[in-house]
Amino acid sequence: MGFSTLAIHSGQEPDSATGAVITPVYMTSTYAQEEYGKSKGYKYGRTNNLTRSSLEKNISTLEKGKYGIAFGSGVAAIHSLMSLLKAGDHVIVGDNVYGGTYRLFEFVMRNLALDFSWVDTSDLSNVEKAIKPNSKMLYLETPTNPLLTLTDLKAAAELATDNNLISVADNTFMSPYFQNPLSFGIDIVVHSTTKYLNGHSDVIGGIVITNNEEYEKKIRFVQNAVGAIPSPFDCWLTLRATKTLALRMERHNSNALTLAKHFSEHQKIKKVIYPGLPLHPHHELAKKQMSGFGGMVSIELDSVDAAIQLMNKVKIFTLAESLGGVESLLCHPFSMTHASVPVEVKEKIGLSDRLVRLSVGVEDIEDLIEDIESALK
Repeated sequence: MGFSTLAIHSGQEPDSATGAVITPVYMTSTYAQEEYGKSKGYKYGRTNNLTRSSLEKNISTLEKGKYGIAFGSGVAAIHSLMSLLKAGDHVIVGDNVYGGTYRLFEFVMRNLALDFSWVDTSDLSNVEKAIKPNSKMLYLETPTNPLLTLTDLKAAAELATDNNLISVADNTFMSPYFQNPLSFGIDIVVHSTTKYLNGHSDVIGGIVITNNEEYEKKIRFVQNAVGAIPSPFDCWLTLRATKTLALRMERHNSNALTLAKHFSEHQKIKKVIYPGLPLHPHHELAKKQMSGFGGMVSIELDSVDAAIQLMNKVKIFTLAESLGGVESLLCHPFSMTHASVPVEVKEKIGLSDRLVRLSVGVEDIEDLIEDIESALK
């Protein structure tokens, strides 16, 4: 079946009790057991919930995975998958991942005796050089946040397999509609469902998807032990949202591509970064492993003052952290989403204080272009 059909129907059978077409919100903390030692498969809400199970089935199907484990946030999902490792293990990480991932790894997980090397994974020779005898995982984003560099997923998965590394890809920026890392051999995919999967800026959530049964069992055990679960209502809202994922992603993509092309030669913009532009260094790879280019555009201005003025002057774009909602947002990664990353690290990877990240929404593109044009004036 096609993507839209699966998005609307997968994991969402009519309710057996009433025939309700829409999956109910099962707001319960516990379940009555028929007799001692006999239940209907549900005992306690932290362990499982039918609304949550429906969401997990829905998104894992869209990601072409067998197993999905939904969490209360994206970083909770990342934290729990790190339970696959033990003290003394080494992880190779892309040097331009989300700032919250950097904060979790460097300021939390490193205290638990995990070691991290930060490399530019767009050049896999950097990964090869970073491999140590105790290396256990390769963690990457593609495209990265916010510099939008790409990593060859198939080559990265093969390199990880050859070196006995667990390969993990954060697919938040592309969503399952435009990219499926598992199809290229990646072991685990992680999403902040807060972003495109939910798409309405009203839910915090995350999910881990894998085809590996052993990984699924370990991560789900940790989730139950730690309690990093989403509420049934949050699951219901996200499940409602995935029904329109294909429609929204097409509009995000077309708007972002039009906007990026329009401002690519603007005299007040120094650089436009978008994988859909032929001048992007990884444009050909983007066409190879993605079916679209997404809704994220980064622009660099001549000065930090110009960047601040742009963010303060827009009327339709909203100055806010996060991304992937139907409404257009913009932010200053240097001081906002990547505030936890040391200045010297940001400078090393080329994250400038002149850079503004745009999450291009689904409004009328003429209005979005005029909004930025007016702000620049």
